[in-house]
Amino acid sequence: MNIKNILSHITHPIEHMSPLTARKRLPLGRTHGGRTLLCALLIGLSSCNSFLDITPDGQAKRDEMLQTKSGIEDALYGVYAQLRQSNLYGCELSIRGVEVLAQNMTCPGNDGIEMLQAYDYEKTDIRSWAESIWTLMYNNISNTNSVLQTDLVKDATAFPFTTYKGEALALRAFMHFDLVRLFTPQYTLNQQASGIPYQTEFSLKTPDFESLQKNYEHILTDLLEAEQLLKVEPVHQYEMTAFMNDRQTHLNLYAVWGTLARVYLTMGNKEKALAYADSVITKSPYCLKEKTEVINDVAGVLSQKETLFGVYFGDFYSTTSELLQKRTFYQSLDPRDDFMDYYERESLPLDYRTSAYFTQIEAGGQYFYRLSKFTDIYELNGIAGSRPAEQILGINLMRIPEMYYIAAECLLESDPARAKTYYNKVREHRGLNTLGASDQLTQELINLEFFKEYFGEGQQFYNYKRQNLPIVSFDGKKTFSASDKIYVIPIPNSEYANRY
Repeated sequence: MNIKNILSHITHPIEHMSPLTARKRLPLGRTHGGRTLLCALLIGLSSCNSFLDITPDGQAKRDEMLQTKSGIEDALYGVYAQLRQSNLYGCELSIRGVEVLAQNMTCPGNDGIEMLQAYDYEKTDIRSWAESIWTLMYNNISNTNSVLQTDLVKDATAFPFTTYKGEALALRAFMHFDLVRLFTPQYTLNQQASGIPYQTEFSLKTPDFESLQKNYEHILTDLLEAEQLLKVEPVHQYEMTAFMNDRQTHLNLYAVWGTLARVYLTMGNKEKALAYADSVITKSPYCLKEKTEVINDVAGVLSQKETLFGVYFGDFYSTTSELLQKRTFYQSLDPRDDFMDYYERESLPLDYRTSAYFTQIEAGGQYFYRLSKFTDIYELNGIAGSRPAEQILGINLMRIPEMYYIAAECLLESDPARAKTYYNKVREHRGLNTLGASDQLTQELINLEFFKEYFGEGQQFYNYKRQNLPIVSFDGKKTFSASDKIYVIPIPNSEYANRY
């Protein structure tokens, strides 16, 4: 479904099953035969009663809704809610799809997973998987543009409308950036490569494809304007309004800085990436948790100390339980075979993340590791009513350790001693020894810490791609050379159909 059709059929947030359906897994990893079953895609994308539908009736409802503060806030809440759909950050862009691409997770006997980890992008299942991400993301970008085009937001000069506009611009940039990271080549290798359409209007007009360089110019324009609009956020964030509460579930000022650090690093602009990463570290209210706080800190909830931005998701446990905790479910995921080698590379002291992120289960007389990092312990133990009130259920999309790794990488050549200070800070808060004055910090060591910290969080594939690194298969038997064949997901064929 191309952008033109998306704009004609915009709906409220709905959940979708992943196209990566598969054979049923049996105990001990055995599978039974049978064809892969394709899920129905995009069911319900033609609701004409949605307030964002641009039919005459829908246009009137949309315009009426977006004439009030509460209506604008509801529309933004809807944009955030769509991010948690299973084909977006509720699964495929967090714990499953992009983690399979990074070879971190596998599911023997699952046809869709095996196609994805072989980078067989021409298979129908994978084409459908990619199209669902593309369609739903542009659907949500269009919803964001609807907010940005309303009169109260478009020319906003005062709070809270400046905050609405700032968040919407940041959301638009955030979504386009992840589409660029999936569907286009790495910027530093070919700035003039073909990019994606950058959708800036809620309109039936189909935006043209543009160069990758223009994509990044648009992303930066949106983020830098959002930064200026959200600079007053610290003054208002404690006001007793629902919208200004739980700012971790909004693309707030500090998350915008974090996104700018990501974008500039991906562009190879280390000076600006460092500046924004350091701003988050030194000026935001977020900080590294203590090593004793690592366990259960992101177990189905946003880290209270570390999360810059996450999506509220009350039902995330059901997804993580079936995919990550169980082993007999036909899509349940195993960590890569050698994952423990990364965590146990140093014999002493113990990396606190090892026991916090993984557990062992017994199945058929054998023991298997599970990624329990995101498993809600209150739901798991049937005591959800005992959960501390301050915890926010959801998916962590950006945490502050990433800013330390970005800063360390940016300073690796220009100021190795300072780079080591950033690097050591995270290690100290994970229970590890710090590098001494005579120890050399390398990019490989930074990548190792990034791997251990963000395993399962959907960022490793992008880290490999940004550095144009080869990827070792989950079983260690094959190395995939860095190339567009593995790092660029083909844009859906439907996007090229019926364009004008």
